[in-house]
Amino acid sequence: MEPAMLLAGFGLLFLAGLALDWVGHIVHVPRVTLLILLGVVVGPPVLDLLPVTLTESYELLAPTALTMVAFLLGGTLHRDTLRERGREIIIISLTTVVLSALIVATGMIVLGAPLAIALLLGGLSCATDPAATRDVVEQSGCKNRFTTNLLGIVAIDDAWGLLAFSFLLTLTAVVVGGETTSALIHGLREAGGAIGLGLALGFPAAYLTGRIRPGEPTLTEALGVVFLCAGLSLWLEFSFLLAGMVTGAIVVNFARHHDRPLHEIKRVEWPFMLLFFVMAGASLEIEPLKGIGMIGCAYIALRFIARLIGGWAGGRLAGLSGREGRLTGLALMPQAGVAIGMALVAAERFPSYADQILALAIASTVIFEVAGPFLTQIALARIRHGQVAAARAQSQGSAPDA
Repeated sequence: MEPAMLLAGFGLLFLAGLALDWVGHIVHVPRVTLLILLGVVVGPPVLDLLPVTLTESYELLAPTALTMVAFLLGGTLHRDTLRERGREIIIISLTTVVLSALIVATGMIVLGAPLAIALLLGGLSCATDPAATRDVVEQSGCKNRFTTNLLGIVAIDDAWGLLAFSFLLTLTAVVVGGETTSALIHGLREAGGAIGLGLALGFPAAYLTGRIRPGEPTLTEALGVVFLCAGLSLWLEFSFLLAGMVTGAIVVNFARHHDRPLHEIKRVEWPFMLLFFVMAGASLEIEPLKGIGMIGCAYIALRFIARLIGGWAGGRLAGLSGREGRLTGLALMPQAGVAIGMALVAAERFPSYADQILALAIASTVIFEVAGPFLTQIALARIRHGQVAAARAQSQGSAPDA
């Protein structure tokens, strides 16, 4: 009976996802938010209608879907894009991560939070949700400098975030008198190992893919590379997001015999993503929202402010307008599984703070994962509106000359 229920559950979720995609276009709500809310309603938080086997499949779906996203985001880091926009992408992403950690940690200290909690929350604030951000961009259909920068930023800012979190984890260990060496080694191993794995998989994939069907990689090749990357990352305890991004970037820049590397992944990506977002909603724990308290509310407000300031400051340093920088920060609000992963690491390192850190991480993830895609959509809409207004003003200004 269980296999039958599992297959029926997959079928119903696929059809419900299609319906919600249609509804999202009508009511202008990001389908990511609708799918997560669907998961909350049909999952354990509310009705608990999902088969146990389907709920347990999240551990397999999450790394698979996110590795696909990382591959495709890495594929946006083509040398031409980096040559044209690389400076903006690196400056904005690095500035946003640094200021997020600094503003959140400092703000929490000023508000009276314990120093260790403040530092750990500063590290958690650096994480984003590349899957939700990319899906909102894809759904919007926008293709301009803003979306190019945004996709480039979410492709690499988790790398900066991991490094910042590792540094703050080490600093916290110094504050509480813990073992600093192990915290530093853990962070360097997770980030450095992921980059090394991405390079080890990326160069062979760049050379070997697209040989069976000359000039065009097959779906089997693409999925083989994705599954291999996700599996090895989990086994070696590396960041599969970072490993997938590096692999995708290497393939897109070094595959000389074809110009559509990993394009086939797009054909099967959405079913995986649909299940991922629904199961993400089903796995959310609503209970911590009841006890979030003043510290939790302060953290959410500080991260919101930090993202806006970080985007503005990074944009100004990169030569963009203040408005575009602020909207970039607004578009980077979604936060999901990476923050939970960081919280689990922090809880393991500092058991005395485990309950508080995990409760704050889960509660803030619920809020940012549901509201974040809305904010990304608002940022894209304002950019598009500004471009239309500028084009209209330019055409009116040139009318007399015509």
